[in-house]
Amino acid sequence: MQNTNKTVVKSMEILRLFITREQLTLNDMIELSSMPKTSVHRMANSLADMGLLEKHPSGVYRLGLVFLEYGQLVADRLDIRRIARPFMKNLRDEVGEAVQLIIREGDEAIYVEKMEGTQPVRLYTAVGRRSPLYAGACARSILSFLPEEERLAYIDSVELGKIGIGTITDKDVLRNMIEESNRRGYTLSYSELENYTAAIGAPIFNHHGEVAAGISIAGFEAGYQKERLPYLIEQVKKAASGISKELGFTTEQIKSQ
Repeated sequence: MQNTNKTVVKSMEILRLFITREQLTLNDMIELSSMPKTSVHRMANSLADMGLLEKHPSGVYRLGLVFLEYGQLVADRLDIRRIARPFMKNLRDEVGEAVQLIIREGDEAIYVEKMEGTQPVRLYTAVGRRSPLYAGACARSILSFLPEEERLAYIDSVELGKIGIGTITDKDVLRNMIEESNRRGYTLSYSELENYTAAIGAPIFNHHGEVAAGISIAGFEAGYQKERLPYLIEQVKKAASGISKELGFTTEQIKSQ
């Protein structure tokens, strides 16, 4: 705790006052926190400027709507991980490949869950790893199923850097691949993030019909030859569909995709 920032700690003490109270005046915060009036006033204004608190014309403070946004993000992500795990395990046990779950964070995909395959040699992917949305089947399983306007805006603005020998660096090729993936319902990649590896991904949708995450299997290219692809694709799409249904995605929404 020696490196703890005292201002941050005191600000958190102010915010914690609202856990059991819907609203507080400045005097309430001073009394409950036992902090100097000037310090509480300064911190309350700063927290309000950042959207963490909301000051009403009457003078009372409430938690800002930013907490609702972040709280929903945390809840959604934790729920997806919890719901996805049994499907990921079944998929891993069925195909023997590493299984990965990702969510979107800005223009990147972040790995939030992984189950190792049954092969003795493992791929370099880990929870917390990030990749650009355009690279690899897993990340592109999110990009390919975003609203068309959002997809096109992303492609126009992104700089396509080379990561593996198979990374897509041509925007026309990327557009065509995304359109094809959107029609097929899955994504496929070879050596885009790691050389001589392959991956198959599929989107996971939430109860609003929005792409909420992506699931993929990954392994060495030798295991992803044409004769095996239909079977692997079917299993990945099956897992993604199962998770989507658990998140409230309906049959009617699936048909409209």
